[in-house]
Amino acid sequence: MTRERTHFLFLNVGHFLDHLFTLIFATVAALALTREWGMSYAELIPYATPGFVAFGLFSLPAGWLSDKWSRYGMMAVFFVGIGVASIFTAFASTPLQIMLLLFFVGVLAAIYHPVGLAMVVESAKASGTGQAIAVNGVWGNLGVGSAALITGFLIDNGGWRAAFIIPGVLSIAIGIGYYLFSRPDMAAEQVAKAAKRAAPKAAAGASSTGHTDQRLRQTLLRLTIIIFVTAALSSIVFQSTTFALPKVLDERMRGIAGSATAVGWLAFVVFAIASMAQLVVGRLLDTLGPRTVFMGVAAMQVLFFGIMPGLTDWTALAVALGFMLGAFGQIPINDYMIGRMARSEFRASVYGARYVVSFVALAAALPLIAWVHGNWGFDTLFRVLAFATAAIFLAVSLLPRTLPVLDEVPARA
Repeated sequence: MTRERTHFLFLNVGHFLDHLFTLIFATVAALALTREWGMSYAELIPYATPGFVAFGLFSLPAGWLSDKWSRYGMMAVFFVGIGVASIFTAFASTPLQIMLLLFFVGVLAAIYHPVGLAMVVESAKASGTGQAIAVNGVWGNLGVGSAALITGFLIDNGGWRAAFIIPGVLSIAIGIGYYLFSRPDMAAEQVAKAAKRAAPKAAAGASSTGHTDQRLRQTLLRLTIIIFVTAALSSIVFQSTTFALPKVLDERMRGIAGSATAVGWLAFVVFAIASMAQLVVGRLLDTLGPRTVFMGVAAMQVLFFGIMPGLTDWTALAVALGFMLGAFGQIPINDYMIGRMARSEFRASVYGARYVVSFVALAAALPLIAWVHGNWGFDTLFRVLAFATAAIFLAVSLLPRTLPVLDEVPARA
């Protein structure tokens, strides 16, 4: 395995762990704490909200710091830091304590998306930008999918605290390995940053602004608004489906699943199959462009969310797989557009801004789930998500058929 492929593997494992850690509590709350702490699912969910707010808000400073200091260094901090935070979370004994510790998990989890995605785009050479982002995204999706399976298994065999401790120890070990592996790259990165700082300011200014005309500025403004609006709505849809799916399956698969492990297996199968949609979408992005692909994905979600209310057992499982295909398929599209347009030296910061919007919306989905489920049940939630994906479809229809490319790195990918 070449050094580039090894580094890409580290980045993919990081994406897997990032989503695993952020969803451990979802299964722990649904399958263990409702009984051990005597609280309802709706009462427990809000305690995860500060962690997801941190997951979003700290993306911007994480991206900025990686551009200013070191992307490799920030990735090492991510692996070790989130492992330590997860281990401490296992020792929480009250809802307030677990809320505070999940906040720190969110702070460390915020590092991955702006930093890791910027590195993935930079390394996209043989494959297209869309394909590289999609492969990386599949690993993140597998982290989402296996969170219910791994957590359910650990709950059944070691208790809910083991579900935080064991992945934490693994992440720390990987972080130490990543730091040792990336030290030469980190040194080269610092040399390159020093050379850029020493370059004439006029040249830097020219590379940053170019000769952008009025029409291009208007196009970029329209794209920025569409990217941020659809990122916010897509995050609400993605968080609502991935966070709530274990509970949805627990309620609607009574004739199929009778234990925490069985629910975890069903969620894993749905997530694993749905994550493959990202590979298809990544390849289509490199051939058809984001407008056509995004509209197709949004239309599929409107359909499946619209027919989900009232379904149970195998029919519900099939339809859940359908809307999860859309939820996962939409993930690489906004990242693809940013990767194509943002300049290399600012890419992590731009991704950071995008994920601030995404994860603040993502955090807002948690009280939405609790409120809707507590008052009307999941059928109403599915109708709300159908309206959200219809709004995404309308916004995406305003995209231009081709994207402006401001940086040569993704254009060569």
